[in-house]
Amino acid sequence: MVTIGADRLMQAISPHGNLPLVRRLEAVGFRAWPAASVVYDGSWQVRLTGGHPSKRLNCVVPLDPSDYRDAAIRIERARKRFEHYGRPLLVRETPLAPQPLLEALRADGWAPFETVNVMTADLAGLELPDTISHLPSHDIGRYIDASLAVHEEDPAIKPALAEILSAIKPPTGLFIAEDPGNGPLAAMLCVQDNDLAGILSFAVAPDRRRQGLGTEMLTAALRWARISGARTAWLQVDASNASALSLYHRFGFREVYRYHYWRQETGA
Repeated sequence: MVTIGADRLMQAISPHGNLPLVRRLEAVGFRAWPAASVVYDGSWQVRLTGGHPSKRLNCVVPLDPSDYRDAAIRIERARKRFEHYGRPLLVRETPLAPQPLLEALRADGWAPFETVNVMTADLAGLELPDTISHLPSHDIGRYIDASLAVHEEDPAIKPALAEILSAIKPPTGLFIAEDPGNGPLAAMLCVQDNDLAGILSFAVAPDRRRQGLGTEMLTAALRWARISGARTAWLQVDASNASALSLYHRFGFREVYRYHYWRQETGA
């Protein structure tokens, strides 16, 4: 049997993780959801976005397992930078994070508080269901209004979300499902970065879940990505989101690695 795309990538993963694959998925993830401010402290990426609360846009991401020298000084330096933005300091632990850094954080009263699965699927061999087609939109304003509605997010972040979407460099499909009488029903962002396509910011309105709309939207995005030349799809999903995980598993997505957010416990 010939193996391609995500199958070959998955087979390459060692018990300790396929770090080159992790680096590649991290890189496309940064490009697909760009922070307003990105600076480097050694190999640590310090990401901040004043107008948007997304943890992915406001965290420190260590990207080299061997880079932990002067960790306490660098954490304090990052803390001051986050304070200037009015943000709590968060560290995002991927398989690239140095273990001595994590041990030092735990000793200083830090703890992980959220786990996210990074998953991939082989688009080349994927049989997509025959569903209603949803074509991508290029209307950023319309997409933002729909996304805020179905995510039930604060409309005040609309300008920041517009800046994020406008800053995405790779080709992007904005997928929206609407009802003329009831407004937005679902929204999804698909970012194609060469042979990789990322599914981001996917949500279905609470009263329309478990009715097949999620399957329709995901099918439409993956079909568009495949036609556009993507070979592998990737996404990030909260490890506790059982319904989303069930949907993604049905489409052949499998976990590649997990990451965790860390914060310092109050009073530590």
